[in-house]
Amino acid sequence: MGASILGLMACATTDDKKTIEGSTADIYFQLGVRYLNLNKLEIAKENLQHAIRLNNKNAPAFNAMGVLDEKLNKIDAARSHYQIALDLTPDDLSVKNNYGRFLCEQGESEKGMALLMTATKDGLNDRPWLAMTNLGRCYMQLARYKEAEAYFEQALQFNANYPPALLEMQKVNYQQGNFMVAKMYLQRFAQVAEPTSESLLIAAQIEGASGNAGMAKHYETLLLTKFPLSAEAKRFKSTK
Repeated sequence: MGASILGLMACATTDDKKTIEGSTADIYFQLGVRYLNLNKLEIAKENLQHAIRLNNKNAPAFNAMGVLDEKLNKIDAARSHYQIALDLTPDDLSVKNNYGRFLCEQGESEKGMALLMTATKDGLNDRPWLAMTNLGRCYMQLARYKEAEAYFEQALQFNANYPPALLEMQKVNYQQGNFMVAKMYLQRFAQVAEPTSESLLIAAQIEGASGNAGMAKHYETLLLTKFPLSAEAKRFKSTK
């Protein structure tokens, strides 16, 4: 009887420990994501690593680590963390979206687009515009502008004010020479989002192509003033 009681107590203690570790892992994960969103990358990394140490099957933490690695330009580490997250949760829409986008950006379009396509078609996806926008970006990288535009339009049908899709519609129409349409999306973007270095560069390009030198100069000045160290500012300077 004594041995049985001790055995049950030991099991209970082990289960309690796992429960506590799981809860603590979730707290570290949430902190890691919060710091990641604030771009406090070192603190985010510490918290996400704690989450994984406490629960090495924590797919969301591996997914977040992939995003963090990308921000740190650690491409191999990002690929590894995304793959682990996908292996742990093959049907996770967030993992498919992040990993698919990542693979497209690394030139692995076929694999990336396959992941994103399954995410767009998943009936349980309550935010399909995310994967649709990323799928459109994949087609943009392949200069398949009509297909890209179709996915951006689909994304905006689900979420008319989604800034990344509005920004991509500016780009894809600019690439196709549809400057007035591009300008319309520029105006819609400005109504729902703060300017970024990327949005200011494409705005300057659209206005310049439309023959509006004054507005083009305005956006160029904003780009160089607000985001002087950005890749877009450096790209702009190199063309002058």
